[in-house]
Amino acid sequence: MGNMGIWQLLIIVVIVILLFGTKKLRGLGSDLGGAIKGFKKAVSDDDKENTALENKATKDSTAEKSTVAEKDQA
Repeated sequence: MGNMGIWQLLIIVVIVILLFGTKKLRGLGSDLGGAIKGFKKAVSDDDKENTALENKATKDSTAEKSTVAEKDQA
């Protein structure tokens, strides 16, 4: 199975095209591409949200430390 040459792969591609047709394969390809694009966007949005939350937590922590330091000085 691992020793498939270019001719065997070409025959498989021709059979798949004959079975499903080019329209179905084109539609399948565009659906798959859209799904991948949506997944990448979701991951990117999630990363941006996590970064924003981390920045807010750091900012809040810094503000809390300065408030404690001001109380200690008083």
